[in-house]
Amino acid sequence: MDIDEKVSGPGGASQKNWTHLNTSNELPLEMRFNHGHMVSITVYTVLMIISATGNLTVLSQLLKRRRAARASRLDLLLMHLAVADLMVTFLMMPLEIAWAGTVQWLAGDFMCRLMMFTRTFGLYLSSFVLICIAVDRYYAILKPLNVKWEAGVRKALATAWICAGLASLPQSFIFHLEEHPDVKGYFQCVSYGSLPTERHEFAYFLVNMTLMYIAPLVSTLYCSSAALAEIIRRANTANDKMRRSGVGILGRARARTLKMTVTIVLVFFTCWSPYYCYCLWYWIDKESVRSLDPAFQKAMWLFSCTNSCANPIVYGVFNRNRWHTGPNARYRNGSMRRGSRFPFGDSMEISAATLVRARSSLTSERNGRRDSSFNTKNGTQKQLNHNNNLVNNGVV
Repeated sequence: MDIDEKVSGPGGASQKNWTHLNTSNELPLEMRFNHGHMVSITVYTVLMIISATGNLTVLSQLLKRRRAARASRLDLLLMHLAVADLMVTFLMMPLEIAWAGTVQWLAGDFMCRLMMFTRTFGLYLSSFVLICIAVDRYYAILKPLNVKWEAGVRKALATAWICAGLASLPQSFIFHLEEHPDVKGYFQCVSYGSLPTERHEFAYFLVNMTLMYIAPLVSTLYCSSAALAEIIRRANTANDKMRRSGVGILGRARARTLKMTVTIVLVFFTCWSPYYCYCLWYWIDKESVRSLDPAFQKAMWLFSCTNSCANPIVYGVFNRNRWHTGPNARYRNGSMRRGSRFPFGDSMEISAATLVRARSSLTSERNGRRDSSFNTKNGTQKQLNHNNNLVNNGVV
């Protein structure tokens, strides 16, 4: 028997169509444990170890910052991204390892539907959290004093979790347990026959690709481009109000966190683009794809899974100075230079306290300009008193 492997949406090479059985009584190579299954088990095991080590380390560091009341908005978002990657690590990867070991599906119809749901939930959640991070960077750089997003970031994360569940739910209806028509007792978890036509299959694939790949890519490109343009504009503006009000000292920190966000998305694009290009190739020219070695598609899917391993590495590179939690941590590696006004070294985010001080400073500055204009017409004594008050209050 030959197995015609079709590309699926986020599910990888799991849609298998039963075809004709050979006259030989021996099962074909695809239905028996072979060298390809051994390679899959080895690669998934290595990826799982790397991803678990990296994401658990990142999550522990973020939880320490949260317990120390130093967690920022970005820390909360990165915490959810690490949780999403850990779901991929401990739900999807062990499933792939066990499935490659047994070759056929041995867990029954209910577990087939449930595991296909959990198989994609972490992937969708990771994509939707990336969208939240992109929007957060947009507000942090273009509208740093906007309190609506500061209060709504948790609602955005809750929406990301709900949308990930809704997007993964069709997997439970499409995938089902089916017995081979010619080999009794040989079961497989397949999506074959669930959708009426190939047009429906293609539409389902497009929806998956849009939600998991195109949406986070487009949103991040737009938000990052707008943020970068704003940084360049402020750098070329001599009388930047934000710089004079005190928030400008965090311009470098915002630039660094923007670089980290762009790097995370570049890694996302690098890991997932080959797989989705292969999928599009399949729908454009199925015959040429079917002539390729089935291991090629599995390699594309395996490469996309490396995204869960790469995210903690990116975070560690951009936050290496924040990983010291000892009493003298803020003075290590020059992270707290003399005269620096960053509370914890080169902070990657504007804290809530800093935003409050910035708003107060901006309000005082506006009041100061109005008083200065009034006192210029009516004398200088009140102006001098106003300036003295500003100095005493630490505003100037």
